[in-house]
Amino acid sequence: MIGVLFALLFAILAGFIGSILGLGGALILTPILVYFGVPIQYAIAASMVAIIATSSGAASSYVRDGLSNVRAAFYMETFTAVGAIVGASLTGYIVLVHAEALLYYVFAAFLATSFLALGKMRNRELPEVNQDGMAKWLKLEGSYYDKPAKKQIDYKLTRPALAGPGMFFAGVAAGMLGIGGGAFKISVQEMIMGMPSKVSTATTNFIQGMTALAGASVYFTSGFVYLDLAAPLAIGTTVGSLLGARVLPNLTNRTVRSVFLIVLVVLIIDMVWKGMTAP
Repeated sequence: MIGVLFALLFAILAGFIGSILGLGGALILTPILVYFGVPIQYAIAASMVAIIATSSGAASSYVRDGLSNVRAAFYMETFTAVGAIVGASLTGYIVLVHAEALLYYVFAAFLATSFLALGKMRNRELPEVNQDGMAKWLKLEGSYYDKPAKKQIDYKLTRPALAGPGMFFAGVAAGMLGIGGGAFKISVQEMIMGMPSKVSTATTNFIQGMTALAGASVYFTSGFVYLDLAAPLAIGTTVGSLLGARVLPNLTNRTVRSVFLIVLVVLIIDMVWKGMTAP
């Protein structure tokens, strides 16, 4: 296992990036832990615990600043939590039947679709939304003060009925891969619901903790949560997420979306590579 100080430093970096992009930090933590010799099941479980810490740290700041859409988050959490439990439970079976490669390719295809769709909106500060009846009934709307634009931004969301299954799929991905599933969640929120990028990042940070808690509970009962590793990761990601939460409000939606598109490319390459090298 890696040293405590080393784990703490990387966790701070992961928490900082994760809170800005809504990725939970596991995208960075899991590969690093595996590279330095941590068994994959312990790396995934520890990353899940770190995601809970990232969510707790960043979400409080985003809720205070009015960036998180709490009503939308509670709606989507019901789908992601169930998906995370299903995903974590399926991991053992998928390894048993050697179907990891197909799984990675499916996730890569979904992220590629997200990249193409979000790429068309990369220069658009705010999406154009025609709110449907269900979204109006759920009162899925909100507002926040945009520091770069120096004005209050009002927005409305749409198509929650389609977003629900999409968030379930994101939860499955999170539970199976030991990641926050932020890339999937942000893609669903922006492509389907028409959520502004900064709001999507903040809301995803709010959702991450519940999704990770559901998945981590499965890994905990399986004995994969190694506390000597998970504890410094949780502390580091909390510190990093609080730092990141101070940076996000000062960025434009276009900047956040552009950086997120770069991360999507990295994720797509990573998923394809894992599919090609899977046993």
